[in-house]
Amino acid sequence: MLKFILKRTLISIPVLIGVIFLTFIMLNVVPGDPITIMMKEHIKPDAIEKLREKMNLDAPPIVRFIKYLGGVFKGDFGISYKLNRSVGELIAQAFPSTLKLAAAGAIVSWIIGIPIGVLSAIKKGTFIDYFFMGFALCGISMPVFWIGLMMQYIFSYKLGWLDVSGFTSFKQLIMPAFVLGGGASGTIARLTRSSLLEVMKNDYIRTARAKGVREIGVVGGHALKNSLLPVITVMAIQIASLMSGAVIIESIFGIPGIGRLSVNAIQNRDMPLLQGTVVFTTILIIAGNLAADILYSFIDPRIRIE
Repeated sequence: MLKFILKRTLISIPVLIGVIFLTFIMLNVVPGDPITIMMKEHIKPDAIEKLREKMNLDAPPIVRFIKYLGGVFKGDFGISYKLNRSVGELIAQAFPSTLKLAAAGAIVSWIIGIPIGVLSAIKKGTFIDYFFMGFALCGISMPVFWIGLMMQYIFSYKLGWLDVSGFTSFKQLIMPAFVLGGGASGTIARLTRSSLLEVMKNDYIRTARAKGVREIGVVGGHALKNSLLPVITVMAIQIASLMSGAVIIESIFGIPGIGRLSVNAIQNRDMPLLQGTVVFTTILIIAGNLAADILYSFIDPRIRIE
């Protein structure tokens, strides 16, 4: 098992380096002088050159990339041009809010998606199946910003049940979690349905039915466990994906997370901060994939044996 984990981890390293390289190249070709961003126009030319040298901006791009890459593996993402603070410190400060939002959104998507998928599979071809799959399709198709604005209008402005923004109480977490998890629940529901229908065709399911096992026992005791294998993979990756996809949600609901930090970095053209958030999000997604592979190998030993 340790060999399997080590192999998966080593495979992830080139992917991370490639993403860091592409991010570094793309963000460094963007027009604009970071010194001007930091100091505006109230600085002398000789001071600009000294500051450029101090920040290592006069070095060739390949040298700056190698230095930045070494810093990333040490946990150093550089210094924010705009805030003059450590990017790692800013990310660490914003990460708990994003993690809380992503976890809440993932739980909502699982609570909604898995039961809907199971019911749709059991009632295949009926009105229930068509209704739930239509609901799932709507969740996948509708833009999250539109859902967020509609929920704010209905539940905050019209009904006054929930706060329109903020992130200091459980009540303020409800709307963002449902907006973020609603779309993801559609994916979980459709995958659960298709996987369960595929498993229900196997011989051991027919054998269980021939032995007189009730349908709820066939589904719950035999089919569901095996049908959830691909669903679990998506669920593990989904948490990391939700963290990276919470940019719009955090902006709409005023949540001080990594997504909002990225938006501020774009608005201020703060390249180290933006690059740090992108690289950190990539690390989360890679970690999510690795966690999914490990979890999958525990459920199905044939994977790690192969």
